[in-house]
Amino acid sequence: MTTKEHTVVHEAHNVNARQAPEHFYKSQPGKGYITSMDQYYKMYNESINNPDAFFSKMAKEYLHWDRPFTKVQTGSIEKGDSAWFLNGELNAAYNCVDRHAFENPDKTAIIYEADDEKENRIITFGELLKQVSEVAGVLQSWGVKKGDTVAVYLPMIPEAVVAMLAVARLGAIHTVVFAGFSAGSLKDRVVDAGCKVVITCDEGKRGGKTVNTKKIVDEGLNGVDSVSRILVFQRTGTEGIPMRAGRDFWWHEETKKQRGYLPPVSCNSEDPLFLLYTSGSTGAPKGIVHTTGGYLLGAALTTRYVFDIHPEDVLFTAGDVGWITGHTYALYGPLALGTATIIFESTPAYPDYGRYWRIIERHRATHFYVAPTALRLIKRVGEAEIPKYDTSSLRVLGSVGEPIAPDLWEWYHDKIGNKNCVICDTMWQTESGSHLIAPLAGAVPTKPGSATVPFFGVNACIIDPVSGVELEGNDVEGVLAVKSAWPSMARSVWDNHDRYIDTYLKPYPGYYFTGDGAGRDHDGYYWIRGRVDDVVNVSGHRLSTAEIETSLVANDNVSESAVVGIHDDLTGQAVVAFVSLKNSDYIQENATEGDANHVTPDALRRELVLHVRSEIGPFAAPKTVILVRDLPKTRSGKIMRRILRKVASNEADQLGDLSTIANAEIVPSIISAVETQFFNAKKK
Repeated sequence: MTTKEHTVVHEAHNVNARQAPEHFYKSQPGKGYITSMDQYYKMYNESINNPDAFFSKMAKEYLHWDRPFTKVQTGSIEKGDSAWFLNGELNAAYNCVDRHAFENPDKTAIIYEADDEKENRIITFGELLKQVSEVAGVLQSWGVKKGDTVAVYLPMIPEAVVAMLAVARLGAIHTVVFAGFSAGSLKDRVVDAGCKVVITCDEGKRGGKTVNTKKIVDEGLNGVDSVSRILVFQRTGTEGIPMRAGRDFWWHEETKKQRGYLPPVSCNSEDPLFLLYTSGSTGAPKGIVHTTGGYLLGAALTTRYVFDIHPEDVLFTAGDVGWITGHTYALYGPLALGTATIIFESTPAYPDYGRYWRIIERHRATHFYVAPTALRLIKRVGEAEIPKYDTSSLRVLGSVGEPIAPDLWEWYHDKIGNKNCVICDTMWQTESGSHLIAPLAGAVPTKPGSATVPFFGVNACIIDPVSGVELEGNDVEGVLAVKSAWPSMARSVWDNHDRYIDTYLKPYPGYYFTGDGAGRDHDGYYWIRGRVDDVVNVSGHRLSTAEIETSLVANDNVSESAVVGIHDDLTGQAVVAFVSLKNSDYIQENATEGDANHVTPDALRRELVLHVRSEIGPFAAPKTVILVRDLPKTRSGKIMRRILRKVASNEADQLGDLSTIANAEIVPSIISAVETQFFNAKKK
């Protein structure tokens, strides 16, 4: 967008979008970093039109460099060779720990909320520096050096953060595997990354239940020759944990042998900091490569400006470090800024549905960042617990993992924020490293359900999925892409750069393809429609699944939809739509015609198909609409269309590993729904 377009958008925002409540400004420790749309546009324009000057200034202000960079950026999206802060050297652990420990060793770094609240503890920056140095010393004594890969398979405990920072301190590369993954999933990632060390614990605790973490590791590493050492933290202290002599070592015993300070290793800005594996719709998990300088700057800048984080604040990111949300906004973002972060081991329902709010009250958290999945759960069964706690310390509420529906946005704003907080609906992904589109708290007026505007350096655009042409102006729908590189974008897929190019850069040459459908409204605000896992080809018509899903969700009774393509002998592919409803009672088998409060399943299916036919065209009409209780999602809230496609293709016996599904219990009901509503219907 041009400066002129920004001015027009600015005027429109004042009319249609919501300003931050007075409480937000009154509760700030100091003046906000960005206080107006004019200021946002000025900085955003500079970041797009003169990125070298903009990011040079930011990198020098927010990061400590052992050796100054000599060039801000090189390469391009077209060639897939982008690089930032060339020849600069720094260390991520130093930036997140040492410099804050030297200035104020007694300042709180980590607030640990254990599964059992009696085990809560606080770790200062001084204590964190000592612990990180000791673990780094253990790894160094085992021969871990710059460029080596180390797997971290730990629950959400402070030691997970310590382990990640210890690996980074040596210039090695950490790959965190979510501690809920199966032994097979762990093995796949350890083997692909070539890890020589695994860091884990004896057992985990979650929701009052014990997880046999070490047992899973032993099973997963059976036959894996690359791993020479396993460091085991004693989380529960249960006796009889099997320890293999010469390979397995206790954390508490090994760290006692190390000194309390180990100098950090300087790394090139483009040296990998970590790998994080993400599943595609097909193929093996991809090891997304993030580099040290660009990623760390993106984490720091978005944490500071999107959330308006101040050093005195307390950020509660209710996400696991096994995912990118935990990496960026539970660890690297807040700690790079010297801000306290809450590490939460348990679930929102344990020991009761007041857990989140008790944490916020106890630690006077100022920022809360969570997935809509958790909010929907609390809204459905735990709302009565909210008024029991004092959450008045909150200033900013964040949403992550999936687009948040406007009605849930309003509930979040009213019930959790008491109409006093800014809502930051953030769009980003593992591959982006940090926020792509999000409101800047206190500066960008918000709209329920909209991720609003691009972050600095993110030259966002909408592309027509059929023609591949970029759509200019506002009031457009298509797929979300980015026109130029930004510092925190992933650089590659581990040991498979061709896959990186094919997945993200080839679909629309000259653009980074996010894989999400999106719209830009009359004010220039972005609305994320969800993943576009494929383009369905029906009788020669290339159809965007996001476009069909948007049409279905326009029905007042539809909560969520997911569209997949399956083989069809006549048309090549056929569209199958899965739909969950806001109110399941709306469907009644014996509903009568003219009943405004109820409808039969067949009548609703016909209504939805006709709506798609009329809004997009007959060729886009779903072959069938499957009514389901819920859609399968990852723990970050993304709908797993791969599962739906397999079930709709009568391949439910080929679903494979379901460990990445947060709500795997709904899969049998989806299989049953497809059997009764689709396959049996075809037989009649």
